[in-house]
Amino acid sequence: MTDPVLPTFEDIVAAADRLDGVARETPVLTHAALDEMSGGTLFVKAECLQVTGSFKIRGAMNRLAQLPDAQRAAGVVAFSSGNHAQGVARAARLLDMPALIVMPSDAPAIKVAGVEADGAEIVFYDRETESREEIAETIARERGAIVVPSFDDPHIVAGQGTAGLEFARQMAVQGAPLDHLICCAGGGGLITGIALAMNRLSPDTHIWAAEPEQHDDWARSLASGEIRTNAPGTRSFCDAILTPAPGEITFALGRRLLSGGLLASDKEVATAMRAAFRYLKIVAEPGGAAALAVALKGLPGALRGKRVGVIVTGGNVDAGLFADVLNGT
Repeated sequence: MTDPVLPTFEDIVAAADRLDGVARETPVLTHAALDEMSGGTLFVKAECLQVTGSFKIRGAMNRLAQLPDAQRAAGVVAFSSGNHAQGVARAARLLDMPALIVMPSDAPAIKVAGVEADGAEIVFYDRETESREEIAETIARERGAIVVPSFDDPHIVAGQGTAGLEFARQMAVQGAPLDHLICCAGGGGLITGIALAMNRLSPDTHIWAAEPEQHDDWARSLASGEIRTNAPGTRSFCDAILTPAPGEITFALGRRLLSGGLLASDKEVATAMRAAFRYLKIVAEPGGAAALAVALKGLPGALRGKRVGVIVTGGNVDAGLFADVLNGT
Protein backbone atom coordinates (compact mmCIF):
# COMPACT_ATOMS: atom_id res chain seq x y z
CA MET A 1 0.00 0.00 0.00
CA THR A 2 1.41 3.39 -1.00
CA ASP A 3 1.75 6.15 1.55
CA PRO A 4 -1.13 8.67 1.46
CA VAL A 5 -0.57 12.15 0.06
CA LEU A 6 -0.46 14.50 3.03
CA PRO A 7 -1.31 18.20 3.06
CA THR A 8 1.32 20.78 3.99
CA PHE A 9 1.28 24.08 5.84
CA GLU A 10 1.50 25.82 2.48
CA ASP A 11 -1.72 24.04 1.45
CA ILE A 12 -3.45 25.55 4.48
CA VAL A 13 -2.26 29.04 3.54
CA ALA A 14 -3.56 28.51 -0.01
CA ALA A 15 -6.88 27.28 1.40
CA ALA A 16 -7.22 30.44 3.47
CA ASP A 17 -7.01 32.48 0.27
CA ARG A 18 -9.78 30.38 -1.32
CA LEU A 19 -11.97 30.81 1.74
CA ASP A 20 -11.59 34.58 1.85
CA GLY A 21 -15.11 36.03 1.73
CA VAL A 22 -16.73 32.61 2.30
CA ALA A 23 -15.76 31.50 5.82
CA ARG A 24 -15.85 34.00 8.66
CA GLU A 25 -13.22 34.54 11.33
CA THR A 26 -14.79 33.09 14.46
CA PRO A 27 -14.23 34.70 17.86
CA VAL A 28 -12.14 33.47 20.78
CA LEU A 29 -14.18 33.69 23.99
CA THR A 30 -13.19 33.56 27.67
CA HIS A 31 -14.94 33.48 31.04
CA ALA A 32 -13.61 33.30 34.58
CA ALA A 33 -16.21 30.68 35.56
CA LEU A 34 -14.89 28.28 32.92
CA ASP A 35 -11.33 28.84 34.11
CA GLU A 36 -12.38 27.97 37.64
CA MET A 37 -14.22 24.83 36.54
CA SER A 38 -11.33 23.60 34.39
CA GLY A 39 -8.32 24.51 36.50
CA GLY A 40 -6.69 26.34 33.61
CA THR A 41 -7.11 29.47 31.52
CA LEU A 42 -9.44 28.61 28.65
CA PHE A 43 -9.64 30.27 25.25
CA VAL A 44 -12.71 28.98 23.42
CA LYS A 45 -12.80 29.33 19.65
CA ALA A 46 -16.46 29.37 18.65
CA GLU A 47 -16.65 27.57 15.30
CA CYS A 48 -20.32 27.04 16.12
CA LEU A 49 -20.68 30.62 14.83
CA GLN A 50 -19.14 29.67 11.47
CA VAL A 51 -21.11 29.74 8.20
CA THR A 52 -23.57 26.75 8.22
CA GLY A 53 -23.06 26.42 11.98
CA SER A 54 -19.81 24.44 11.98
CA PHE A 55 -16.22 24.43 10.74
CA LYS A 56 -17.10 22.14 7.82
CA ILE A 57 -17.52 24.92 5.23
CA ARG A 58 -13.74 25.41 5.43
CA GLY A 59 -12.84 21.99 4.04
CA ALA A 60 -15.81 21.67 1.72
CA MET A 61 -15.18 24.97 -0.05
CA ASN A 62 -11.46 24.31 -0.36
CA ARG A 63 -12.17 20.93 -1.98
CA LEU A 64 -14.93 22.01 -4.35
CA ALA A 65 -13.21 25.23 -5.43
CA GLN A 66 -10.38 23.15 -6.89
CA LEU A 67 -12.59 21.01 -9.14
CA PRO A 68 -12.04 21.76 -12.85
CA ASP A 69 -14.90 23.40 -14.73
CA ALA A 70 -15.48 20.24 -16.80
CA GLN A 71 -16.21 18.26 -13.61
CA ARG A 72 -18.54 20.75 -11.98
CA ALA A 73 -21.55 20.02 -14.21
CA ALA A 74 -21.74 16.43 -12.91
CA GLY A 75 -21.61 17.73 -9.36
CA VAL A 76 -20.53 16.12 -6.13
CA VAL A 77 -21.69 13.40 -3.74
CA ALA A 78 -20.92 13.39 -0.03
CA PHE A 79 -21.85 11.29 2.99
CA SER A 80 -22.34 12.86 6.40
CA SER A 81 -24.43 12.90 9.56
CA GLY A 82 -25.02 16.57 8.93
CA ASN A 83 -22.27 19.16 9.33
CA HIS A 84 -20.13 18.07 6.37
CA ALA A 85 -23.40 17.69 4.46
CA GLN A 86 -24.25 21.33 5.11
CA GLY A 87 -20.75 22.48 4.26
CA VAL A 88 -20.79 20.66 0.92
CA ALA A 89 -24.32 21.81 0.13
CA ARG A 90 -23.42 25.45 0.78
CA ALA A 91 -20.12 25.29 -1.14
CA ALA A 92 -21.87 23.61 -4.08
CA ARG A 93 -24.55 26.30 -4.15
CA LEU A 94 -21.97 29.08 -4.07
CA LEU A 95 -20.09 27.42 -6.94
CA ASP A 96 -23.32 26.65 -8.88
CA MET A 97 -22.83 22.87 -8.72
CA PRO A 98 -25.36 20.09 -8.05
CA ALA A 99 -24.84 18.13 -4.84
CA LEU A 100 -26.28 14.91 -3.39
CA ILE A 101 -25.76 14.01 0.26
CA VAL A 102 -26.06 10.53 1.77
CA MET A 103 -27.30 11.05 5.34
CA PRO A 104 -28.28 8.65 8.14
CA SER A 105 -32.00 8.27 8.68
CA ASP A 106 -31.55 9.48 12.27
CA ALA A 107 -29.68 12.68 11.35
CA PRO A 108 -30.80 15.70 13.40
CA ALA A 109 -33.67 17.51 11.72
CA ILE A 110 -31.86 20.86 11.86
CA LYS A 111 -29.00 19.41 9.81
CA VAL A 112 -31.36 17.88 7.25
CA ALA A 113 -33.15 21.22 6.95
CA GLY A 114 -29.84 23.02 6.43
CA VAL A 115 -28.90 20.74 3.54
CA GLU A 116 -32.32 21.12 1.94
CA ALA A 117 -32.18 24.90 2.30
CA ASP A 118 -29.06 24.99 0.13
CA GLY A 119 -30.75 22.94 -2.58
CA ALA A 120 -28.89 19.65 -2.23
CA GLU A 121 -30.57 16.31 -2.84
CA ILE A 122 -30.62 13.83 0.09
CA VAL A 123 -30.55 10.03 0.12
CA PHE A 124 -31.06 8.48 3.57
CA TYR A 125 -29.45 5.25 4.82
CA ASP A 126 -29.56 3.04 7.93
CA ARG A 127 -26.41 3.38 10.07
CA GLU A 128 -26.70 -0.21 11.32
CA THR A 129 -27.39 -2.10 8.09
CA GLU A 130 -26.09 -0.03 5.16
CA SER A 131 -22.74 1.41 4.07
CA ARG A 132 -22.82 5.11 3.34
CA GLU A 133 -19.54 4.82 1.44
CA GLU A 134 -20.93 2.15 -0.91
CA ILE A 135 -24.13 4.11 -1.51
CA ALA A 136 -22.18 7.29 -2.28
CA GLU A 137 -19.74 5.51 -4.60
CA THR A 138 -22.58 3.87 -6.54
CA ILE A 139 -24.45 7.14 -7.04
CA ALA A 140 -21.27 9.01 -8.00
CA ARG A 141 -20.37 6.33 -10.54
CA GLU A 142 -23.83 6.50 -12.10
CA ARG A 143 -23.69 10.29 -12.36
CA GLY A 144 -20.03 10.78 -13.15
CA ALA A 145 -19.82 12.88 -9.98
CA ILE A 146 -16.96 13.31 -7.52
CA VAL A 147 -17.22 11.90 -4.01
CA VAL A 148 -16.17 14.47 -1.41
CA PRO A 149 -14.99 12.68 1.75
CA SER A 150 -15.77 14.23 5.09
CA PHE A 151 -12.21 14.02 6.44
CA ASP A 152 -9.73 11.69 4.73
CA ASP A 153 -8.74 14.00 1.89
CA PRO A 154 -5.74 16.36 1.79
CA HIS A 155 -7.83 19.28 0.47
CA ILE A 156 -10.42 18.80 3.22
CA VAL A 157 -7.72 18.66 5.91
CA ALA A 158 -6.03 21.77 4.52
CA GLY A 159 -9.33 23.65 4.51
CA GLN A 160 -10.11 22.67 8.09
CA GLY A 161 -6.57 23.66 9.04
CA THR A 162 -7.43 27.29 8.35
CA ALA A 163 -9.17 27.28 11.76
CA GLY A 164 -5.79 26.56 13.33
CA LEU A 165 -4.10 29.21 11.22
CA GLU A 166 -6.67 31.68 12.44
CA PHE A 167 -6.50 30.59 16.09
CA ALA A 168 -2.70 30.82 16.22
CA ARG A 169 -2.80 34.33 14.78
CA GLN A 170 -5.55 35.40 17.17
CA MET A 171 -3.51 34.21 20.14
CA ALA A 172 -0.39 35.96 18.81
CA VAL A 173 -2.34 39.22 18.85
CA GLN A 174 -3.15 38.53 22.52
CA GLY A 175 0.55 38.31 23.20
CA ALA A 176 1.03 34.70 24.30
CA PRO A 177 0.66 31.33 22.56
CA LEU A 178 -1.41 28.44 23.85
CA ASP A 179 0.28 25.79 25.96
CA HIS A 180 -2.30 23.20 24.93
CA LEU A 181 -5.23 22.92 22.53
CA ILE A 182 -8.14 20.46 22.79
CA CYS A 183 -10.30 19.64 19.77
CA CYS A 184 -12.88 16.93 19.23
CA ALA A 185 -11.93 14.14 16.84
CA GLY A 186 -14.25 12.14 14.64
CA GLY A 187 -12.43 11.25 11.45
CA GLY A 188 -9.75 13.76 12.38
CA GLY A 189 -9.80 16.24 9.50
CA LEU A 190 -10.18 19.27 11.74
CA ILE A 191 -7.82 18.34 14.55
CA THR A 192 -4.99 17.25 12.23
CA GLY A 193 -5.41 20.32 10.04
CA ILE A 194 -5.26 22.50 13.14
CA ALA A 195 -2.22 20.58 14.40
CA LEU A 196 -0.46 21.08 11.07
CA ALA A 197 -1.01 24.83 11.26
CA MET A 198 -0.03 25.03 14.93
CA ASN A 199 3.11 23.00 14.32
CA ARG A 200 4.39 25.85 12.15
CA LEU A 201 2.96 28.89 13.94
CA SER A 202 2.86 27.73 17.57
CA PRO A 203 5.18 24.70 17.77
CA ASP A 204 5.19 24.47 21.58
CA THR A 205 1.41 24.02 21.72
CA HIS A 206 0.39 20.43 22.54
CA ILE A 207 -2.71 19.19 20.66
CA TRP A 208 -5.16 16.77 22.32
CA ALA A 209 -8.08 14.84 20.80
CA ALA A 210 -11.41 14.84 22.68
CA GLU A 211 -13.85 11.96 22.25
CA PRO A 212 -16.90 10.32 23.88
CA GLU A 213 -15.63 7.84 26.43
CA GLN A 214 -17.27 4.85 24.69
CA HIS A 215 -16.11 5.97 21.23
CA ASP A 216 -12.40 6.37 21.83
CA ASP A 217 -10.77 5.22 18.59
CA TRP A 218 -8.37 8.16 18.47
CA ALA A 219 -7.21 7.72 22.07
CA ARG A 220 -6.56 4.02 21.49
CA SER A 221 -4.98 4.59 18.09
CA LEU A 222 -2.57 7.22 19.38
CA ALA A 223 -1.65 5.07 22.37
CA SER A 224 -0.93 2.00 20.23
CA GLY A 225 0.58 3.72 17.19
CA GLU A 226 -1.90 1.91 14.92
CA ILE A 227 -5.41 2.69 13.70
CA ARG A 228 -8.01 1.20 16.05
CA THR A 229 -11.71 0.97 15.28
CA ASN A 230 -14.85 1.30 17.38
CA ALA A 231 -17.09 -1.71 17.82
CA PRO A 232 -20.19 -1.63 15.56
CA GLY A 233 -23.17 -0.10 17.31
CA THR A 234 -21.12 1.93 19.80
CA ARG A 235 -23.27 4.97 20.52
CA SER A 236 -23.14 8.44 22.04
CA PHE A 237 -25.32 11.50 21.59
CA CYS A 238 -22.26 13.22 20.06
CA ASP A 239 -23.57 12.31 16.58
CA ALA A 240 -21.17 14.59 14.69
CA ILE A 241 -18.03 12.67 15.75
CA LEU A 242 -19.16 9.03 15.64
CA THR A 243 -16.86 7.81 12.87
CA PRO A 244 -15.65 4.19 12.97
CA ALA A 245 -11.92 5.00 13.02
CA PRO A 246 -9.29 7.61 12.12
CA GLY A 247 -8.57 7.95 8.42
CA GLU A 248 -5.31 6.96 6.76
CA ILE A 249 -4.36 10.56 5.98
CA THR A 250 -5.52 11.96 9.29
CA PHE A 251 -3.82 9.27 11.36
CA ALA A 252 -0.56 9.67 9.42
CA LEU A 253 -0.63 13.30 10.55
CA GLY A 254 -2.09 12.65 13.98
CA ARG A 255 0.45 10.12 15.20
CA ARG A 256 3.15 12.71 14.49
CA LEU A 257 1.40 15.85 15.67
CA LEU A 258 -1.03 14.90 18.47
CA SER A 259 -0.16 14.41 22.13
CA GLY A 260 -2.93 11.93 22.98
CA GLY A 261 -6.64 11.45 23.53
CA LEU A 262 -8.92 12.69 26.34
CA LEU A 263 -12.43 11.38 27.03
CA ALA A 264 -15.75 12.72 28.28
CA SER A 265 -19.06 11.05 29.10
CA ASP A 266 -22.34 12.13 27.52
CA LYS A 267 -23.29 13.60 30.92
CA GLU A 268 -20.11 15.70 30.94
CA VAL A 269 -20.81 16.83 27.38
CA ALA A 270 -24.28 17.96 28.42
CA THR A 271 -22.73 19.92 31.30
CA ALA A 272 -20.41 21.63 28.83
CA MET A 273 -23.33 22.53 26.55
CA ARG A 274 -25.08 24.20 29.47
CA ALA A 275 -21.90 26.03 30.49
CA ALA A 276 -21.31 27.29 26.93
CA PHE A 277 -24.85 28.65 26.82
CA ARG A 278 -24.75 30.17 30.31
CA TYR A 279 -21.32 31.78 30.27
CA LEU A 280 -20.41 32.27 26.62
CA LYS A 281 -23.93 32.71 25.22
CA ILE A 282 -23.31 30.22 22.43
CA VAL A 283 -25.18 27.10 21.30
CA ALA A 284 -22.96 24.01 21.12
CA GLU A 285 -24.17 20.71 19.70
CA PRO A 286 -23.08 17.55 21.57
CA GLY A 287 -20.14 16.62 19.35
CA GLY A 288 -19.13 20.25 19.13
CA ALA A 289 -18.95 20.49 22.92
CA ALA A 290 -16.74 17.42 23.46
CA ALA A 291 -13.50 19.39 23.82
CA LEU A 292 -15.08 21.82 26.27
CA ALA A 293 -16.44 18.85 28.22
CA VAL A 294 -12.94 17.40 28.56
CA ALA A 295 -11.72 20.74 29.90
CA LEU A 296 -14.60 21.42 32.29
CA LYS A 297 -14.52 17.99 33.93
CA GLY A 298 -11.14 19.13 35.26
CA LEU A 299 -8.01 19.34 33.18
CA PRO A 300 -5.50 16.50 33.66
CA GLY A 301 -2.36 17.34 35.61
CA ALA A 302 -0.12 18.37 32.73
CA LEU A 303 -2.71 20.89 31.52
CA ARG A 304 -3.72 22.40 34.85
CA GLY A 305 -2.77 26.04 35.32
CA LYS A 306 -1.92 26.36 31.63
CA ARG A 307 -3.29 28.40 28.72
CA VAL A 308 -5.60 25.95 26.96
CA GLY A 309 -7.37 26.46 23.67
CA VAL A 310 -10.71 24.72 23.14
CA ILE A 311 -12.56 24.39 19.85
CA VAL A 312 -16.37 24.37 20.00
CA THR A 313 -16.79 22.92 16.55
CA GLY A 314 -20.50 23.19 15.81
CA GLY A 315 -23.88 24.40 17.00
CA ASN A 316 -26.34 22.44 14.86
CA VAL A 317 -28.51 20.84 17.54
CA ASP A 318 -32.24 20.21 17.36
CA ALA A 319 -34.20 22.61 19.55
CA GLY A 320 -35.92 19.82 21.50
CA LEU A 321 -32.67 18.09 22.40
CA PHE A 322 -31.03 21.38 23.34
CA ALA A 323 -33.97 22.29 25.59
CA ASP A 324 -33.72 18.91 27.28
CA VAL A 325 -30.01 19.43 27.88
CA LEU A 326 -30.53 22.92 29.30
CA ASN A 327 -33.24 21.58 31.58
CA GLY A 328 -31.07 18.70 32.70
CA THR A 329 -33.48 16.04 31.39
